Amino acid sequence: MGSAIAARLQHEGWSVLAAGRADGDVSKVDEARALVERAVAELGGLDLLANAAGEGFAPKPAEELTEADWDAAFGATAKGSFFVTQAAAPHLQASRGCVVMIEDVAAYQPWPSFAAHCAAKAAQAMLTRVLARAFAPEVRVCGIAPGSVAVEPGQEERRAAETLVGRIGSPDEVAAAVVYLADASFVTGTTLVVDGGRLLQTIAPLTP
Repeated sequence: MGSAIAARLQHEGWSVLAAGRADGDVSKVDEARALVERAVAELGGLDLLANAAGEGFAPKPAEELTEADWDAAFGATAKGSFFVTQAAAPHLQASRGCVVMIEDVAAYQPWPSFAAHCAAKAAQAMLTRVLARAFAPEVRVCGIAPGSVAVEPGQEERRAAETLVGRIGSPDEVAAAVVYLADASFVTGTTLVVDGGRLLQTIAPLTP
C-alpha cells in the first residue's frame, strides 16, 4: 500500500521520499526524528506526511498475546505515527501542510484474533483527531481507514462478499484517497473510510 501511495503521488507531480524499514525504525524516537530531517533535507521542506508504517499484523488468540506482540503492534503504528508527526509538525506548519494517517477498519471493529492490532489502530485513529486539534489551523490531520484491500491470495471471493459493492479494493484506491485529502483544504480531524461498505456489513466479525 505504501508503494502505491508513493507511486500515485509521484504521478500527480509530488516529490516523494518513500521510507521503508531499511530507512529507520520509527518506533524509536531518534530514528523517527532522523527520518523527518532526512526528508526535509532531500525534499527541501514538507507539504504532506503519510503515516503508513505498521507491524504485528498476525492472527493470535488474545490469551496467547505476549508483551513483544503488543510492543510490535503499537511501536510503528501508534508511537511511530506520533513521533514522526511531532518531528514533522514545524515543517508542515511552515507550509500549511497535511498529515494522513493510514488507519484500518480494525480501529472500528473488534477482531479477537488481532487484539493488539485493533488497539494500536484505534490509538492511531484517535491521534488523527488529537493532532488535528493540536496543530490547527496551520496543519490538517486526516485519516484513511482501508478495508478489504490487497487481501491474501485465494480470499478474494470471501472478502468481496464482506463489502456492499461486491468486490475487494486496490491499494491504488487508497492512494487516490490520499491525493484527495492532500488537497481537501476544508477537511481535517476526520477519517475517510475506503472499505467498499464493509463497516456497514458486520458489527463484530470474529475474524478480519
